[in-house]
Amino acid sequence: CDAYGIPTPGEGLATTADEAVALAAKIGFPVVLKIVSPEILHKTEAGGVLVGVSTEDDARAGFDTIIANARNYKADASIDGVQVQQMVGGDSHEVIIGATTDPTFGKVVAFGLGGVLVEVLKDVTFRLAPLDQATALSMLDGIAAAEVLRGARGAEPVDRDTLADVLRRVSELVTDFPEIAEFDLNPVFASASGAVAADVRIILSAGPVEERRRIPQEEILRVMTRLMNPKAVAVIGASDQEGKIGNSVMKNLVNGGYAGEIHPINPKASSILGRTAYASIGDVPGDVDVAVFAIPAKFVPAALEECGAKGVPAAVLIPSGFAETGNQDLQDEIVEIARRRGIRMLGPNIYGYYYTPQNLCATFCTPYDVKGGVALSSQSGGIGMAILGFARSTKMGVSAIVGLGNKADVDEDDLITYFEQDDNTNVVAMHLEDLKDGRAFVAAAQRTIRKKPIIVLKAGRTAMGARAA
Repeated sequence: CDAYGIPTPGEGLATTADEAVALAAKIGFPVVLKIVSPEILHKTEAGGVLVGVSTEDDARAGFDTIIANARNYKADASIDGVQVQQMVGGDSHEVIIGATTDPTFGKVVAFGLGGVLVEVLKDVTFRLAPLDQATALSMLDGIAAAEVLRGARGAEPVDRDTLADVLRRVSELVTDFPEIAEFDLNPVFASASGAVAADVRIILSAGPVEERRRIPQEEILRVMTRLMNPKAVAVIGASDQEGKIGNSVMKNLVNGGYAGEIHPINPKASSILGRTAYASIGDVPGDVDVAVFAIPAKFVPAALEECGAKGVPAAVLIPSGFAETGNQDLQDEIVEIARRRGIRMLGPNIYGYYYTPQNLCATFCTPYDVKGGVALSSQSGGIGMAILGFARSTKMGVSAIVGLGNKADVDEDDLITYFEQDDNTNVVAMHLEDLKDGRAFVAAAQRTIRKKPIIVLKAGRTAMGARAA
């Protein structure tokens, strides 16, 4: 806290009653005494806090009382000593400033009213770390009780700039040290003259901290442009047999009006729907931009390796049977192959995708030809097909309809990055169950909404919805 300029009271650790008296005299009365033990986190509950200690005799007696209370609370607790702190508070408001590591969004800073109010009222607001001063100030206005800090009923307002500065410094600290899992200043006493944190709690991550893999924006655009505007598409598992997914995908590409090359891949056929069939994608002459997979899940890894050898940049994985059915190992295997081979994957477990400016219908659903400026994506296949049916019945024009499924690789921020610069898209609409990388999503969305709006339907916000999602 000292290194980052986070204000804390004067303090020291006493291991004997004499040391407690000497520290209290040096800091200046009144002081606060607190138990220091890694096994006692809730100090007040253990009788391990004394406030308003005003004399040397009180400091000596207080030390003995706190040690005795701690022993009664947890006899086997290891006790480092008693912390002697400058007493702060007075005419001030208690607030809480903290940070946590969210699995989706990474380091997140929290601000709210302190003490029991944060637990009772749940009046807390959050932002992604690190913060600038303007964002930190917005947090002070982001709680329901913001008026209290502005000086309700004639009270003096708190020093907003100093309080926001503490938020900003906390955000920098947790950003610089990824191994900090949680960081709490509770309470922070905020007044017209400044802010000071009376208590600090830091919890470190139990294991190594892994950095997220983030793909540069220009690389995302390069591959997404080829995915949406392919000159050649291969269908792995193409079939002449009615009812097969590989047959539906082929017919939709052909009948949908896609003008690029269509290459069916099937080792048991010489031609499918009038197109020459190839035993392997490696046999296709020339480049292939997109490979659409319509084969059982167990055959996907070997076919993906062949796509990598061919230099195919994008794979659309329609098959199910991966993480959504509990087969995480198989999904991990195809992710490893795709990364090693430089392939971006859409799916698996999806209905495919449409991009109407290219008359591209790479899906087993029916073709869709009403063009417009709305790009739609859905994580759920059922919801995606329902949206498709609604769009068809209302003649609502779309630029794209994209299934995301398990999001083993390509996710919402990849799509937003493409649609941001797509002249055929004016609005982005998304059905979300979860986010793989919330921070990348926020960055892409904040950049895009300067040009075009994004509408998100978030599923799973209730307990029952979360179970269904």
